[in-house]
Amino acid sequence: MTTPPGPSADRRTFLSLLGLGAAAVAGGGVLAGCGDKATRGGTTQELDKLAAVLPEQRPLAVSVPKPDILGTRPVADGYTRFPAQLVDAVAGKPGTGGPAIRAMTPVWGPAPPAGASNAYLTAVNAELGTPVEFSTQDGLTYAEKLGAVLGARDVPDLLCVPGWEVSKLARFGDAVRANFEDLTPYLSGAAVAAYPMLGTFPAGAWRHSCWNERLMSVPNPTDGPFPWALFYRKDLLTKAGIAVPATIEELYEAGRKATDPGKGVWAFTDIFAMVQMFYKVPGSKDGWRLKADGTPEFKYETPEYKAAAEFMSRLYKAGLVHPDIVASKGADAQQLLKSGKVMFHQDGIGMWQPMQAEQQKVTPGFEVQPVPLFSATGGSPLAWGDDEPISYTFIKKGLGKARVEEILRIINWCSAPFGTAEFDLREYGVAGKHHTRGADGPVKTELGFKEIQNQYFFISGRSPVVQPYPQTPQYVSQLLAYSNETVKNLEKDPWLGLKFEMPAKYKAGMQPTEDKMTDIVRGRRPASDIDVVVKEWRAAGGDEARQLLASALADSGR
Repeated sequence: MTTPPGPSADRRTFLSLLGLGAAAVAGGGVLAGCGDKATRGGTTQELDKLAAVLPEQRPLAVSVPKPDILGTRPVADGYTRFPAQLVDAVAGKPGTGGPAIRAMTPVWGPAPPAGASNAYLTAVNAELGTPVEFSTQDGLTYAEKLGAVLGARDVPDLLCVPGWEVSKLARFGDAVRANFEDLTPYLSGAAVAAYPMLGTFPAGAWRHSCWNERLMSVPNPTDGPFPWALFYRKDLLTKAGIAVPATIEELYEAGRKATDPGKGVWAFTDIFAMVQMFYKVPGSKDGWRLKADGTPEFKYETPEYKAAAEFMSRLYKAGLVHPDIVASKGADAQQLLKSGKVMFHQDGIGMWQPMQAEQQKVTPGFEVQPVPLFSATGGSPLAWGDDEPISYTFIKKGLGKARVEEILRIINWCSAPFGTAEFDLREYGVAGKHHTRGADGPVKTELGFKEIQNQYFFISGRSPVVQPYPQTPQYVSQLLAYSNETVKNLEKDPWLGLKFEMPAKYKAGMQPTEDKMTDIVRGRRPASDIDVVVKEWRAAGGDEARQLLASALADSGR
């Protein structure tokens, strides 16, 4: 799978799928015409009470290879080699040859060719029996596009909604009710047997796919829980004799030693999210925790956040952050890391393998690695993360039973697991055209990278695994070692099992507040203004959100 970008500071981006570097832009205003008082003030679902609407979890009848390295849940298992033979997961074509299915999915980077001009789409559509026509939209402004189509009630047959975009869309539960098919009759309980690939998905992913106490979407389960990692140029730091930092002061000293403006080299991009993790700032539900008296407290209100902001400001004031980052939100931070213009860069885990595979061909000895998680304040570190799906696939309401069933069969085909012929075609396209295949497995060609942009991945799901990459044979073992160690310190969510539609006022105020905090961290406003910003945040929906979270715990007997 080609990895998407790392998340914005308020939300993950895929995933562990998280890879092209620029943060997803917050957007998506109030959805016109589909709100009510209850939803504007926020709602709560108790996911443990939804067992009756969830699909039965079933083993797949098809025999697929056992993983080489086990992950500690929610970390996915890993494979270090491809199977010698692929198996067929689906007999026959899932489509009936009906009209094309319209789908909207995100893409990061140049949009792939569309329709008949894309040999990859042509090949997969031939196997499906009914073609899927994709409208690929810029991933950086995808929330804005989602807000427009949902508000206008002009959705395609299949719509991908990335998980990190949901929190940006006001009154999303109302939009789901108005626009999309209720999948409960098609998938709950034993009904999922008609779609065997979907029956293998983790139960937790299905729970998150419920809105208004109904099963409304097909989840794309996450293959890793962590929104961020701090990457460093291991080859360059080793050459310079700079040790990998294991404390916050060592991080500062490594940055000071690595920075050489005369050579056009600085230590850091904006690493504020990782600095917050080092200081153990809360991350549950985008930044909430409980105080000793049981009252919900947001990260802005904590001494840990102020300490993290102070340290990040120190990096800026010392001139250790690349000036392109200081001057602009739009700097290509990944390119700065690739070119050796910075030594440390915060991104999603999914950045790791593609960058290593690409740059080792350009720069001999190139090596990028994540800094092991540490605590700035002593004791065990704190890792943000959860098991929420990467994305959700919704089916347009009103298409009719036969059409919904056909679309579900196609989603089922696209969700075939690693080791199957369907997975291989979805991921790598046509042998000899989109990839070459050697003893170590498939390697994409230039055409493969151009035409394959996660189109079918984003209208499906899968029982998550980390697949092998012949270009980077050590990657899977390195990733699983890092992830299995980091997951030991995964933050405990006090609201685990509760799903929230946060108040519209709170959602609307979050990005402006983040921008104000950015101004403080970068020295454009005094540090003392944090208290002023917190007061404004509370009035702009913060206290309303606090009440919702407190009431949810009381109502669920916690």
